[in-house]
Amino acid sequence: MSTPLITDHMPLRVVMMGASGAVGAHVVAALQAAARCEVLTLLNRRPLDRVTGGTVHSYVINVEDPSTYQAYLAGHHAAVCTLGVGQPSAVSAAEFVRVDRDAVAAFAVACKQAGIAHFSLLSSVGADASSRSFYLRTKGELINSIVALGFARVSIFHPSMILTPTNRYGVMQGLMLTVWPSLGVVLQGPLRKYRGISDATLGTAIAQNLFTAGSGVEQLHWDQCMALAQRDGAP
Repeated sequence: MSTPLITDHMPLRVVMMGASGAVGAHVVAALQAAARCEVLTLLNRRPLDRVTGGTVHSYVINVEDPSTYQAYLAGHHAAVCTLGVGQPSAVSAAEFVRVDRDAVAAFAVACKQAGIAHFSLLSSVGADASSRSFYLRTKGELINSIVALGFARVSIFHPSMILTPTNRYGVMQGLMLTVWPSLGVVLQGPLRKYRGISDATLGTAIAQNLFTAGSGVEQLHWDQCMALAQRDGAP
């Protein structure tokens, strides 16, 4: 039996994969602070010692094997996936595909089978199955597979540069973190979607979107993410 889509003032039960990442951690924090989130189930490759108690239920699972987490999915209204390889250039193409596409697609299938109505995905600006870029093509293939499952609602978040407080991946990321914030003044009109967004703002936007009504497939870029994060009552 499908769990209904969320409506105004309705308590929300969320299951999430990818809570250990920079954006995922902020999604968790926002949902923990939201009174309407009555259950938050976290599926992780490793224990999350910092996230305990209250509405949170955390399980260590194999992200590539749905049989290790299928039993935890029933009864949730929404699923959030922020799982991904933190530094794609540091892994093989096969590893990237296995985690960023195949493991996430398997999670989406399991969620659909469990009757979850709303699936939210952290993707990337420019994701397109026809792209010449291997990274963007893989992301686009994943989006297509999730949309094809027929969820009542699918929310795809398309950030450009995700701005983190610290440099986690070396010289190149350090340079990007220094330069990208200043590009906002030149990224106008159709280019606004390439503006950088902080991991905290993006995480809050993903969480806030869960509490809004909607249906069908929605593509959320910089403007939509900023609006969500700045809403009155944002968690």
